[in-house]
Amino acid sequence: MQQAAAQKRAAETVGVAQPAAESAAKSPRKSRQRVPAGVPAHGADAPGADGQNPFRAAMRRSRAPEPATLVIFGATGDLARRKLLPAVFGLWQDGLLGSAFNIVGVGRQAMTDEQFKDFAIEALKTSKETDTPQPGSLEKFRELLYYEYGDFGGDEVYDLVGKQLDEAEEAHGGRKNALFYLSTPPSLFEPISNGLGRLGLHQQDEGWRRIVIEKPFGRDLASARELNAAIHSVWDESQVYRIDHYLGKETVQNLMAIRFGNAIFEPLWNRGYVDHVQITAAEDLGLEGRAGYYEEAGVVRDMLQNHLMQLFALTAMEAPAAFDADAIRDEKTKVLRAVRAIPVERVSEVAVRGQYGPGVVDGEKVPGYREEPNVKPQSPTPTYVAVKLEVDNWRWQGVPFFLRSGKRLPKKVTEIAVVFKRAPLGIFPGGLERNVLAFRIQPDEGVSLKFSSKMPGQEMVLREVVMDFRYDAFGAQLESPYSRLLLDAMLGDATLFPREDEVDHAWQIVSGILEAWDASSPRHQPAPDFPNYDSGTWGPAAADELMGEGRRWRRL
Repeated sequence: MQQAAAQKRAAETVGVAQPAAESAAKSPRKSRQRVPAGVPAHGADAPGADGQNPFRAAMRRSRAPEPATLVIFGATGDLARRKLLPAVFGLWQDGLLGSAFNIVGVGRQAMTDEQFKDFAIEALKTSKETDTPQPGSLEKFRELLYYEYGDFGGDEVYDLVGKQLDEAEEAHGGRKNALFYLSTPPSLFEPISNGLGRLGLHQQDEGWRRIVIEKPFGRDLASARELNAAIHSVWDESQVYRIDHYLGKETVQNLMAIRFGNAIFEPLWNRGYVDHVQITAAEDLGLEGRAGYYEEAGVVRDMLQNHLMQLFALTAMEAPAAFDADAIRDEKTKVLRAVRAIPVERVSEVAVRGQYGPGVVDGEKVPGYREEPNVKPQSPTPTYVAVKLEVDNWRWQGVPFFLRSGKRLPKKVTEIAVVFKRAPLGIFPGGLERNVLAFRIQPDEGVSLKFSSKMPGQEMVLREVVMDFRYDAFGAQLESPYSRLLLDAMLGDATLFPREDEVDHAWQIVSGILEAWDASSPRHQPAPDFPNYDSGTWGPAAADELMGEGRRWRRL
């Protein structure tokens, strides 16, 4: 990434903090009319067409990719319907996808072009994440949609995709740029990659080709390495984009801007001043019909190995030599390598698991995990994890990082909290609380700083106050994380995508935990008496004990 682009991106994340209180059969396809290169596909390319939003106007000028085709495997699935199609529509409507762009949905379900168009438009109309459509925009977007279907293990479907890229060549100025998005079950990642390779659709002699792979990337360390080997037999690492949507959230990116762009924070970001760090990803929902997946994955694979480990790496890494993909991912990998190993013998010391029982969330009674549809009556699958990570490097020696995630907790919230040490001399009555710098990732994205201040009056009485920055201060609606990551992938910017070695080290860190908690493992440790926390509470009591004396989980 060029330096100017880096400065522009950083500028887009800076704001002014304000005081606040804490708180069918397929028919033959006819020849298609595609939009020729150089002709705007819609009115959003005109200045001010997005509602006079200066932030998106600046992004439009500097971040439009080359004409391309987005190929979505699994295009009729839940992820495509809820997240991908609305994200792409938002980018297109904001004029960020250039003058020539189209989408090819690929699936195993027999469907005509028109049926897929109907499916996509209905998804946009019902999605809570779709930007407000401009007049006529849905009709124009519909013209960009095409569909192919077939057996992902054969060659016919990939041949059809290749013909779609050929048809788009003229409209795209002679280029066959393509982004392949694998929105499918993990078992199809390797077959689809191999199929694209057999037909030569990975080759970049007529345009760039990239592949986006959803999580989970592997089930454990061995399977992740096998998948990497299979992917690399077709694709170069520079073409592979492993997506973690948490990294597309605005506050996660702002973590680097706040830390490395302000002299008042970075000098304190070390063992001399930080007591500990808390990273929380709480969900108030249960399985939501995903028992088949969750019974196999559990909370460690679903949240800890990917989302939480990425947040940890960004928080603990050293300053990169440059604001580019390789430099940032180098530093993330270094800190993951520095995490003290957690063999099976240490798991009981540094990790806690839980499973929710019946309870009350938002005033409604909800069932326990074992009472959810399609869950085994005596399932040992954990729905909560808390773990203490210790980093053996100069900056963080002796500073614990506490990571927790769970289902059926009191609220949905994701936060990174840097908790500082107490002042060394307690000269004020009543003692002092620790200062906290907190990054709220969801909901209500923003950053807050908690410190102590004297209350008005005759006596020296201190009270905690909060300086609170919220992103609504910009007067701009935040992008969907998928919008940001899809655009980055089409631009060839891999900064926010985990690299092969990052994924490998993250699996290494949690391997001991998985082995200890896997009932089929010869070295497994017996599970607690599940369920061990009620729905609507903050997890098992053992998670509080994990913090140690003098520390407690933040009230969120």
